[in-house]
Amino acid sequence: MKEVRLNGAKMVDKDHTHAYLKRILSLPDYYGANMDALWDCLTTDPSERVIVISKPSVIRNHLGVYGEALIGLFKEAAEANPSLEVVIEELNDLEPNH
Repeated sequence: MKEVRLNGAKMVDKDHTHAYLKRILSLPDYYGANMDALWDCLTTDPSERVIVISKPSVIRNHLGVYGEALIGLFKEAAEANPSLEVVIEELNDLEPNH
């Protein structure tokens, strides 16, 4: 199973977050850069993979309610798509960015 790591420190606002997700998750060119489009991509992709989200508190700090909803979307997508596993890595947010 392929592992994809998402660094929460790279998600500073909505535009940067969706551009980062598109690049790191190899989302299609037609990706709509919003949560509905992310949901569609995550729940319909049959390739087996684990998405590890590091520094979730940084996502919440930068994006507020949107960040909390984004993390929730990843968790719900994993429930809806048996090929997808999501791990929320609650690390010390003072560690260096990767």
